[in-house]
Amino acid sequence: MFFSEDRSQFFRPLTSKYREQILECLRLLYERLYSARADYGESLQRDQVIEIFEEALARAPQLDSGEYGNETRFKSEREQASWILNQLLESGWMEKQVDQATLQSTFPFTRVGRMITQSLSEMGTASVRTRHRNTRNTLNALEAFLSRGEVHDLMDAYEYSERIISDFSDVIAELEERKRELVRQVETQLLVQQATDHFFEFMEKRFQPDVSIRLSADSVEKHRDAIQAVIDKIRRKRKEFKREAELKLRELAPELIQPGQSVLYFVLDAIEIRMRNAAELMLPALRRALQSFTKRADIIIRQLSYLTSQRNNSVVDVCRELAQLERSQQDQLLAGAGDALAGLHLQWLDPDQVRLQQKRREQVLYTRIDEAGEVEDDALRDVALQQQLDQAFITHHEGLHDYLITAMAGGNRVSTRDLPLRSARDVLAMSHAIETASYQAVDSDYQFVVTPTGETAANDYFACFDVFEIELIKKAKPETDTDDL
Repeated sequence: MFFSEDRSQFFRPLTSKYREQILECLRLLYERLYSARADYGESLQRDQVIEIFEEALARAPQLDSGEYGNETRFKSEREQASWILNQLLESGWMEKQVDQATLQSTFPFTRVGRMITQSLSEMGTASVRTRHRNTRNTLNALEAFLSRGEVHDLMDAYEYSERIISDFSDVIAELEERKRELVRQVETQLLVQQATDHFFEFMEKRFQPDVSIRLSADSVEKHRDAIQAVIDKIRRKRKEFKREAELKLRELAPELIQPGQSVLYFVLDAIEIRMRNAAELMLPALRRALQSFTKRADIIIRQLSYLTSQRNNSVVDVCRELAQLERSQQDQLLAGAGDALAGLHLQWLDPDQVRLQQKRREQVLYTRIDEAGEVEDDALRDVALQQQLDQAFITHHEGLHDYLITAMAGGNRVSTRDLPLRSARDVLAMSHAIETASYQAVDSDYQFVVTPTGETAANDYFACFDVFEIELIKKAKPETDTDDL
């Protein structure tokens, strides 16, 4: 349980009127312990923690509401810093550790306190975070596992794929929050300029370095096929490779073990499902949220332009002055304005401004389409029959490779005499089996070698055929000529 005896009132320090000051104390202490400014060889004692808290209290404001007394509760900032330290110790944010040799006390974060403080610190920081690289990290980790067989790389890919969905959710939620914030700020005319500045600041500092990369360079649509190809290669690995990876995964992640289920295939299927959900669900949702945000910003910019253009308009001032008068005075002034505007004014036109427009001749386009003659039924039948025959006898190298690997049944050699014939596709694949030696995949480390035996055989579908031995071997790496170096 999270709210155990030591953490029963864990969030109590963040509910008083001093919550902003306590939060600033936590952020500054975390920065002092774990950021680039930290001295990892030093443990902070009580006086050092109090000094850090005093510096934080000078920065953060005190809120007006709360239940911990008034502003005269503490005589000095040092007394308040000591009170905050005691509150954090009692609530489980920090702990007191005593060195048995020197009997000196240090005050580090607890594990839970450090994790939550890290999230609070990252939420308010302006540093650059490459949150949009999780798709590429997933691909890189899978490729590392495929080449080295280290299960930690596979678990990294499993974790990165989970962060892809959470990153999309964070960006969508941020866009919705920005949109609501723009609406609230524009409702008050005093914050119109501030709303405009926030919008353009977001587009320059948040959208361009992160969201635009997520939609282009790190798009899940761009890397989805590559990740799927690596997963397929892992599934086609030898049984020894997959058996060793399965044993290591069961030792590393026992919580993923399910009766009758492979942990390796469970992790691969989970990554595949997450990539599909990210490409088909989260990416369109991000685009819709971004479109809604930009539409709202367009409406706001139009409203700002209108307000700016009407700022010096006398009509608005006249309407405002009329609204302050009584009804009888308004009617009297409007009647006088109507009489003044009712006069007829005649003016002569300037002859130089009069131009005779010549009538343009319209071009006539002939859009008649000649009807094609009717096609005979026999011709249509012949074309359809020819297409069906062409499709029925088409073979491709990938399907032929999968057929031969299945026929090897876990080995690396098979004879054309022993190839299974369970369907018409199998018969067609058997007739083209020796062609696999002429095609070598560039991205594969293996190749098929076909060797004639000089024997002949027959079965239910072939009256006589030559027997060949088909073997799957590993490609030989080219040797470097040391004399040329």
